Formats: sequence, structure tokens, C-alpha cells
Amino acid sequence: MESGDLKATLLIVDDSPENLAILGELLQLHYDVLVAPSGERALQIAGRQPAPDLILLDVMMPGMDGYAVLARLQQHPVTRAIPVIFLTALDAAQDEERGLQLGAADYIAKPIQPVVVLARVRAQLEAKRARDWLRDQNAFLEAEVARRMAENDLIQQVSIRALAHLAEARDSETGNHILRTQGYVCRLAERLRQHPRFAAILDERYIELLRACLRSPN
Repeated sequence: MESGDLKATLLIVDDSPENLAILGELLQLHYDVLVAPSGERALQIAGRQPAPDLILLDVMMPGMDGYAVLARLQQHPVTRAIPVIFLTALDAAQDEERGLQLGAADYIAKPIQPVVVLARVRAQLEAKRARDWLRDQNAFLEAEVARRMAENDLIQQVSIRALAHLAEARDSETGNHILRTQGYVCRLAERLRQHPRFAAILDERYIELLRACLRSPN
């Protein structure tokens, strides 16, 4: 992260202690660094909270290779959004294409070049920060829309009750008829909701709209 912000956390996964040391020394000046010597250990660390912001993942490892680790990360809701950069000695074009098709955010060939690694890491963290901001904004907007819809529903219900009671004050039978009709229609909708033909349409929102439509006559 930029100065003044909390440091991003990186997880480096490589079965070579030498590679872990080189990458750790390079990146720990700018980020909080975690290391894992195997795919299995990487999954354990990635599943913790807070999750790493970015994973640098070796492809060629004994046991669980990088492709298998990426697949497992993508299957879990806690880790599927973590961007992964593959680090590998496999530098053929088809190897890079395979890694990107499987869902890796980037692909860096070994031997690593420090300037390239730092630039790629920075780019992926900035992209993740932008995605996280958009996600938070969308969540806020959805919550705000839900709150306002709930307020509108409450206003409608209060208005209908007020109209019914007003009608009742003038004519008790008319007011009671409005409330009875509301009850009958809503109970009928609840029963129809259990039928496969209507289940997708008659949700709670739809039933409340039905109730709101039953207003007193002018």
C-alpha cells in the first residue's frame, strides 16, 4: 500500500527456501509478508482472517502444484477473490496462457526481476483495492435501496390503515370491508405461493404490493 495506508499482506508460496528468502527480502520492505513452503500450507494460511491481499504462487511444487492450489482457492468463498500471481520457470507462451485461463491475475517467469515483480504486485494490489471499493459501494447502495423500499412500504401500510379507519369512521362496514379484503387476498396469495406455477412470482414483496393496492374507494 502507499505510505500512510495499512500495509497490504502478501503470501509467497514456493517449495524452495532460497526463492522464499529472495522474494521475502524484496517485498517485506513494502508489504507484510507471509510464506508457505507447500500448497497445503498455503491453503491453511489463505483461509485465515484477515485473508492475504495477494498471493505469489509457484507452479512447480511437489505434491499439490500451483494449478491445484489455485483451483482450491477459487472453490472457497473466503479465498476466491484473492488475486494470484503465478511465479514459475515455465516461460513458454502456452504455459502463461494456461495460467491466465485458469484464473491467475498475472504470470511472472523465473528468474525473477525485482523491478518487474514490484511493478506487477503494485498493479494487482491497486486493481484489488478498486474492486473492493466498488464492492463496498454496491453493498452500501443496495442497503440504502432496501431501507428506502422498507420505508415506502411502511408509509403505504400506514396510509392504507389510516384510509380504512377514516372510512370506518364514516361507515364502519366500508372500513371493515377494506381490511377484510386485504386479509382474504393476502391469505389467498400465501396459499398460491405454495403452488409451483406461482412460487416464482408470489414472493413477500409481491404480496405486500397486492396488499398496498387494496385502497379504499373514492
